[in-house]
Amino acid sequence: MSVPLLLATAVVGIICARIIRRHISSPTRYLPGPSRGRHLLLGSYIELWAYKDGPTICMDKWFERYGSVLKFPATLGTDRIMTIDPKALHHILAHDELYQKPEASRFNLAKTVGPGLVITEGAHHRLQRRIMNPAFGATAVQSVIDIIVEKSIKLRDVWRREIDAAGEVARINVLHGLSNATLDAIGKAGFGYEINALDTTDSNLDRLLVSFNTLFDVQHRSRAFLLLQNWVPLLRVLPTGREKAVRNAKGTLDDIGSRLLARAKAYMLRKKKARSDDTPRDLFFLIVRTNMRSSPNRRMSDEDILAQVPAFIAGGYETTSTATSWALFQLSQNPELQTRLRDDLRTLDTDEPSTDDLNSLPYLDAFVKEVLRFYPSFTWSAREAQQDDVIPLEAPFVDTSGRVCHEFRVRKGQVFLIPIHSVNRSKAIWGEDANEFKPERWDCLPETVKSMPGIWGNTLTFFAGSHACIGYRFALIEIKSLLFFLVRQFEFGLAVPVHDVQIQVSLVQRPVLKSEPNVASQLPMFVRHAR
Repeated sequence: MSVPLLLATAVVGIICARIIRRHISSPTRYLPGPSRGRHLLLGSYIELWAYKDGPTICMDKWFERYGSVLKFPATLGTDRIMTIDPKALHHILAHDELYQKPEASRFNLAKTVGPGLVITEGAHHRLQRRIMNPAFGATAVQSVIDIIVEKSIKLRDVWRREIDAAGEVARINVLHGLSNATLDAIGKAGFGYEINALDTTDSNLDRLLVSFNTLFDVQHRSRAFLLLQNWVPLLRVLPTGREKAVRNAKGTLDDIGSRLLARAKAYMLRKKKARSDDTPRDLFFLIVRTNMRSSPNRRMSDEDILAQVPAFIAGGYETTSTATSWALFQLSQNPELQTRLRDDLRTLDTDEPSTDDLNSLPYLDAFVKEVLRFYPSFTWSAREAQQDDVIPLEAPFVDTSGRVCHEFRVRKGQVFLIPIHSVNRSKAIWGEDANEFKPERWDCLPETVKSMPGIWGNTLTFFAGSHACIGYRFALIEIKSLLFFLVRQFEFGLAVPVHDVQIQVSLVQRPVLKSEPNVASQLPMFVRHAR
């Protein structure tokens, strides 16, 4: 046998021995869950991604079969723990110093967003959040409501013209229009940057949009390679077309961000010399202003500020447009619900609603809460134990050895997947009707819901703890504004069979058609003027 082959055999043997030893001595070895099967490299990720109804439904099935705490095999002999137990979730999410994003997750995110709020931890994260908080408070969102309303009205008028051109009813890909409207809104309200996506043909897209789509679409083309890259650092340095596309797209976003940053700094310097009444209102400017007013040792670097640009766009554009698409999907399936919501919206007789106006509509509020419970933008989030720990439980479970467990131990380095979708649809938390879309549930929530961690609505949609979504107020008012103008004006009916629509999990949960697997995410509807 040749020396290289002997070395390779020895390396494989050592790896296998370590995997076996780690499994035998692991305090979590008796947790219930799916078996490893034949997939040593990718474990149960194969089953997750291959499941006919999507990975989120596969996770739900696992919890139904194995209980509220489970373990599943992951890449290269490692495992992941998932739980929907409220007390365990609260423990993990409330102790951000003990449970942080795994290095592998930060590596992948850093390639797209840089050292932004999404990936930083500890003191660095707290500094960024302190400076950014004022830009996302209630007052700041109120100051840009006119921009959000303007873009909502513009989309309404675009669809009006399409209906008038088609006759009584038009077949419209509502996801496309919503994406353009939310992109225009975050462009102007977030950066003071006019993208004009609602006025732009696909052949003349703004380079910011092109770069953003490239950045995140490319990032999700090869799940298997990405998973292996997480745990085999050598694979991270391999030159690929994907890496080049990511670098180019990131460079474009950094260039645009640098110009916006220079503009904001120039304004602040001018203001020092002379009084000015043309203060920008965009959220990016508010961050720069707060940063420049902070003491030098408590400021974000320019790199940190630029790293917020991709996250801004993702939060204000992609997540909001897909959530509103799912809202219209539910309305298209239930004419009575659609009529009830329209009646609620028409009690407000104005085309210039304030944030208080939009938040005063009770059925709109319940409907949006149910949409975001049912269709959280992000399906899960990973956390890694920074030291050995004991996880408390609200409800005991029986492990595979037959022992009743009221808590369980984990070692430093253990990775958890927080299953946002499964938590939001857990029957143990939300009741037996958890998998039904029912806005009325918000009139009288079960007691079990009230113990759930979460920054908003007793759900994990906007997450919890120090990494909770900083822009949730902006997202909520944008969704409400879009629904206010669109549902008052139009009736929506699905243009394809309901079973043809499924969830595609990538950056967010997008609607796609089973009948058109090679076509990008879409949601075609028949849209007509409402009576």
